[in-house]
Amino acid sequence: MPSEASSTINSCSIKTVMVLIQENHSFDHMLGWMKSINPEIDGVTGKEYNLISATDPNSERVYFGNQLEYVDPDPAHSFQAIYEQVFGVPWGQFAQQAESVEKGLSETVMNEFNPEFAVCDRWFASLPNSTQPNRLFMHSATSHGYISHDTMKLIQGFPQKTIFDSLDDAGLSFGIYYANLPSTLLYK
Repeated sequence: MPSEASSTINSCSIKTVMVLIQENHSFDHMLGWMKSINPEIDGVTGKEYNLISATDPNSERVYFGNQLEYVDPDPAHSFQAIYEQVFGVPWGQFAQQAESVEKGLSETVMNEFNPEFAVCDRWFASLPNSTQPNRLFMHSATSHGYISHDTMKLIQGFPQKTIFDSLDDAGLSFGIYYANLPSTLLYK
């Protein structure tokens, strides 16, 4: 017999929710210039910039542009690197951190592809951190204290309940589609 909660959920007019999980900074890289087509989108204008040195206000400015082709090497994804990219202290900020990986990388990471997509224009990382802790957060609202890529912890799995467990408990169907190894395999 269905529970009251599952009856309420099943009567909802929303039939499909799709979540696309990408890497750090992907909204601006792929879709930031959509604002030029639709001013309602919270995108970029080209006036955005980072300083090469966050502690030096006279440092060179790297402006956001639309000349991106490919990012290689990739800016670092550790907790410390992302802290530097987001907060600017104590380690630096986005362009500064990219420049520390390779000279000239700041120019690459401050560009994006030309607009060609329809989009919801807001995204937020649950945790300013590397890929797997954010994916754990996405699926279960916690990274279970995990803040770095520790392969052994990933292999052992994480004990927390996921959104998929909740959907299953409510008698709702769902699918998980992936290109590589699905992060949902990281749960016990």
